[in-house]
Amino acid sequence: MTGARRRWAVLAVLSGSLLIIAMDATILNVAFPSLVADLRPTSVEQLWIIDAYALVLSGLLITAGALGDRWGRRRLLLGGFAVFAAASLLAVAATAPWVVIAARALLGVGGAAIMPSTISILRVVFTDPRERAVAYSVWTAVIGAGMAFGPLIGGLVVQAHGWKAAFLLNVPVAVACVALALWLVPESSHPREGRWDWWGVALSVVGMVTLAGGIKLVGGHDVPVGIVLLAVAAVTLTLFVRRELRIADPLLQVRMFCNRVFSVAAVSIFLGMMALGAVLFLITQWFQYARGLEPFAAGLRLLPAPAALIVAPLFTPRLMERFGVRVVLGAGMALAALGMAVPWIADLAGHLEYVEIAVALLCLGTGFGVAATAASVALLSSSPQEEAGGAAAVEEISYELGGAMGVAAIGSLAAVLYRGDVPRLGLPDAQLARVRDSIGEAAVVAGQQGGAAGDRILSAASASFTHALGVAFLAAAILLLASGYVGYRIVPPDFRPTENAH
Repeated sequence: MTGARRRWAVLAVLSGSLLIIAMDATILNVAFPSLVADLRPTSVEQLWIIDAYALVLSGLLITAGALGDRWGRRRLLLGGFAVFAAASLLAVAATAPWVVIAARALLGVGGAAIMPSTISILRVVFTDPRERAVAYSVWTAVIGAGMAFGPLIGGLVVQAHGWKAAFLLNVPVAVACVALALWLVPESSHPREGRWDWWGVALSVVGMVTLAGGIKLVGGHDVPVGIVLLAVAAVTLTLFVRRELRIADPLLQVRMFCNRVFSVAAVSIFLGMMALGAVLFLITQWFQYARGLEPFAAGLRLLPAPAALIVAPLFTPRLMERFGVRVVLGAGMALAALGMAVPWIADLAGHLEYVEIAVALLCLGTGFGVAATAASVALLSSSPQEEAGGAAAVEEISYELGGAMGVAAIGSLAAVLYRGDVPRLGLPDAQLARVRDSIGEAAVVAGQQGGAAGDRILSAASASFTHALGVAFLAAAILLLASGYVGYRIVPPDFRPTENAH
């Protein structure tokens, strides 16, 4: 196989690797109801089943990126897939909730090894700046594909074979990726003479896990514990940064953040993901509870966003070469913000329907797809090649924490607005508290009441949630505008990663 063909074959293998990770993050949403019905986990166990993957993944990304740079990026990729396949088999064999929790945590370990490895290998394989920009764009498009196909494929498989099939899907894909990676993907590393920074590992893991956990708890209903975790995260991450600046061979080269393009790209991705994560989270609830759709039908109506996320990154390199990163980043976020304003305006006018949601999703997918691709290419191109793993970890952290923070912040805003808008409906205090707790609880109460009383409860809750959703869209629009503004103002006008890559 020629060098050029081999490069693109490597891209195909790494894209397949990322696709299964991206799909796995969304398949659980479809499989969760049947899992709960089968294993009957408690409410606390349910939270751990949902959160274990993201907490472990967030905690290990920095360590995994540094380990790949030192130990070998292909080696780490292969190890990640071995853990991922083993964790999936453990979930399939589960007969108790704690086994699924352990499997989800192990999936997080595997995902942390795989995700930075894929992008750092691309950084090494594609030495031509223009080809590299195209490769990064394809990599970003795969994330959209995973978001699109995860709920659909998961819904079909779970409906036919149960929740365990959602995990079993991972095994043949992991085996195929390992075989192809052994054949096609070259090894690369950046060996260093210094000792492994175990204190840095401990501080980064504790800091990132408490940060991710604090964000989730503050966005839920356990604010005091969430604030404590955020305080612990602030202390440990401050100590981590001070240590990494002081030692000769740091786990993460935090001085990369002195590069304005690198820092702004990370912030833009973070703010944009806050908007995207919150909007998709709230719209899914709106479809299923306010509109009474089944999960598969709701997934179909979400398709404009991930479909656009697949297509938009593919023409972004040409836009960046023509107009520069700052114009593409700013214009993309502005388009996404404009789309977010459509449902808000429709709600103010009193007629928010799916057509306005579809327009918003299409603009969001297109605008954010273009802008996030530009930001990702800029972030990775402005970092040294020997720090490819660390830069990839920073990018993945921006995506992960941005989505979690969006659900916590904008989701909490929507929850407060919803609770304040639901009328008393002549219900006893206990039932009213349940209805005001969430639209999901309102649907349960409405089902228990039945008849005209149940319809009245669900109609009032749906109207209140729709109003809250409209304001959430406005908040997302503000975040997207802020992200685009920061990128446009700070990225140099002449920065083109297809020319200025390290």
